Amino acid sequence: MTRFIHDKFAKDYLEELLKDYGEVKASEKVSGEIKEIDVLFTPAKQQSSNIQILGLLGRFAEQPAIIEPYRNPASTDEICDCILKLLEIKALLRREAKTNKTKLQDSEIPKLWVLTPTISETRLSSFGTIQKAGWLSGVHFLPDALRTAIVAIHQLPQTPETLWLRLLGRGSVQSQAIIELQALPLDYPYQKETLELVYNLRENLRVNQELEADDRELIMRLEPLYQRDREQAKEEGRQEGRQEGRQEGKQDLILRLLNRRIGEIDTSLIERIQGLSLEQLENLGEALLDFSSVADLETWLNQQST
Repeated sequence: MTRFIHDKFAKDYLEELLKDYGEVKASEKVSGEIKEIDVLFTPAKQQSSNIQILGLLGRFAEQPAIIEPYRNPASTDEICDCILKLLEIKALLRREAKTNKTKLQDSEIPKLWVLTPTISETRLSSFGTIQKAGWLSGVHFLPDALRTAIVAIHQLPQTPETLWLRLLGRGSVQSQAIIELQALPLDYPYQKETLELVYNLRENLRVNQELEADDRELIMRLEPLYQRDREQAKEEGRQEGRQEGRQEGKQDLILRLLNRRIGEIDTSLIERIQGLSLEQLENLGEALLDFSSVADLETWLNQQST
């Protein structure tokens, strides 16, 4: 069974995306028969506008949230269990408010988001779900008093706004989301961290002997991407190594020239020279020809920091 591997990926992934915007508790236990909430999120008091980068997931995180991702289609009993966790959290908050003699605000009660790859119309109908204006297709709301929505990931439109949720889908939906993730600019928020989590998922699946067809397809789709990124990382490492070697060589040359020109210099000046960029070192190599004392070097270094 690979469900637990995917469960851990989903929790780690959601925690990585949401930790900048509030408090994230993964595998949070609630009272009653010991139950575990996959992700309990409390937004920061000063919400960052950057949360919009997460699209639909960012909308979920604008308020306290319980997020329950399922690898396989969530059953009726599993959805009911999620609602029970929400009600237990609500009861706990009410008790705390009573103890503190405060009024529990509606905005303090989490909303429950059940993430499932697919769900039948029959099951949606049994929960009395509706499609709310202003929300994308695939987000099915239960009656307001239950503060719950079922998110059918495979029903979400293929847009940038849904990318971060479609990565938790299955088969071709997840594969397409990974392709879109890889195509983002290298400095795009969460791209590098998410790819590393996806590669860790790949490694954990590879050592499992009982892979489902979706998992085998995922590994095959990730293989060329993984190898390409690793080769790119090696090349970047080699370039950085060459750059560092070139810079260290330039530093040594400059220090030898300075010792000949103005005599031995103290440790603090050496450290300042070692902090210069390659371009600054090259400029210093030209400037030192006019130095006649340590004071000239100090004046030049001070000019670089202004």
